[in-house]
Parts: sequence; structure tokens; C-alpha cells
Amino acid sequence: MNDSNDVDDRKSFEQSNVREFEEVHIPVPWGYISGIWWGPSDVQPIIALHGWQDNAGTFWNLSPLLSKDVSILSIDLPGHGHSSHFPQGQFYYIFWEGIIVLRRIVKHYKWDKIKLLGHSLGGAISFMYAASFPEEVDFVISLDIVSPSVKNINDCAKTTGDQVDKFLKYENLMAYNVPCYEYSVMIDIVHNAYKGSITRKSAEILMKRGMQPAIASGKYYFSRDPRLKVALLGMLSLDLAIAYASQIKCAYLNIRAVPGMIFDEPENYQKVLEIIKINSRRFEYHEVEGTHHVHLNNPEKVAPIINEFLRLQ
Repeated sequence: MNDSNDVDDRKSFEQSNVREFEEVHIPVPWGYISGIWWGPSDVQPIIALHGWQDNAGTFWNLSPLLSKDVSILSIDLPGHGHSSHFPQGQFYYIFWEGIIVLRRIVKHYKWDKIKLLGHSLGGAISFMYAASFPEEVDFVISLDIVSPSVKNINDCAKTTGDQVDKFLKYENLMAYNVPCYEYSVMIDIVHNAYKGSITRKSAEILMKRGMQPAIASGKYYFSRDPRLKVALLGMLSLDLAIAYASQIKCAYLNIRAVPGMIFDEPENYQKVLEIIKINSRRFEYHEVEGTHHVHLNNPEKVAPIINEFLRLQ
């Protein structure tokens, strides 16, 4: 590394105190799903799912603040972090594929009932899984999202062609022609791309699994699949989101960041929550001050709420 500050940054990050964990690899037909298992290995973990284009490291700061008798299995969704990318030519229908991936994990470990923690995309997948298998989910903890982002059906129709062409463009970005950057430049790019949602330190945490060393000495490239940038096909309309919400029976905790994520039609957030509230075994809704990634930037704001929810289960 040419920049000594880059070396210092990396060393500081590597030496940070974190909860004891182990790396896991779960076989799937196209490769494997990678993940981080925090806590006791003999305790069935809460399955934790990250947001779109993030990775399992999103819970790096939150995990140490949760009850020590709780285990967390934070996975990298396909194409994210250290997990295998989908085969060439395959599109990422991120919400629908998420249900299938989660089901594969459940079958792999032979779990009869599961507990879910999800941020953003991960919370949306948890929502859909709990609705699809209502008798097999004990609880859902959802961070700054309730369901897949509800889209106006007319907007979906208008943008389909553009999404298809973008996908064909990004699938040609293979490992040998993706952009490469020095460490500090990479962190700056990530920090700026999130437009204030994460701190620079949070960017470093995400990039622990979000970048790989390039052949060029001292440079890195993003490990996530560039095809993930195209994610607006297969979105839900409000009536479909409400239909899924009506199927959820498990205990449900929703923590909304303020100002948090900006939605196209923010009123739909509460509309879907109200439907979940009707049939859920137990329902809680809390608001905390922070950005969409408050759980990563300021985990102390959400950890007490989660711990109390877990204590009452």
C-alpha cells in the first residue's frame, strides 16, 4: 500500500473489539452462502439479513450489544459480500430470491421454526418469508422498513425497458474489467455513495466484506455483483403488500429511523404496519433518531429496544 494512512486505517479496523464469531459457508446449487455466526454455536441463531448492496457486516456494531445468550447468523445474500454470485445471465429478483435463499438455509440446518432480524432489503425479505410460512416464524425484527418498497404500477411499467437494458450492461462487467481503487479512495467512494446514511467508519466495516484485492498491487474492487444495481423488476404494489401483511402471525417489532429511509409513497409504511398489527401475536413499533443505517452508525439506539423485545418472548 502506497499510502501509510491506509495501512493505519486497516490496522485500526482489524483490531476493533467485536463479539466472538465464526465464518460459515452454506452450500447452494450455484456455490455457497457465506455468513457470520456470532455467539454460542449450540444455540439456534436469529437469522439476520442485510440491506441492498450491503453485507453481513451491517450487524457488526449491533451484535456485541445484544444479550450474550443470543446467537446471530448474519448472512451475505447472493451476490453480496463473500457469497457466490448468481450464474451468468441470471437476474436478481432480490425480494423473491431472498425467500428462496432463506428457505434453503432453514432446510440446510433442519430448523422447524426461525427468528428473523432484517434491515432494509433484509427486513422486506423477512416480511415476505413470515407471510409465506406463517406457522414457521417465531418473530420478525425489522429495521427501517416494513415490506418491499411499494411501487406505483404505472411507474413499474414505464421503467421496465430501462431496467432490462441496464441489466445487460452490468452483466458485461466481469472481474477483469471492473474499476479498481486504492483503499482510501474505495472508502471515500462508499462513504459518498450512501449520501450521509453511513459514517466513514461504517463504510470501513461494510468494506471488510464488500471489497476484494485486485491483481494490481494495493488496489481493490467491489466484491458485490454489479448486476445488483438493477433491482426494480418484480416490485410489489400496495394491494399485494397488504395481502402478504395479512398473513403474518408471528411477534413483530418494527424500528423506524427518523428521518431514515425516504420512500416514494411514505404513507404506505403505516398502512402495511396496521395490517400486520391485526394478526401478529405481539406487535411493537418504535422510532429512533438516525439515518437509514442507524443500527450500524449508532447501535446503542436500537439495541435496548431489541433486547427488551427478546426478553419478553
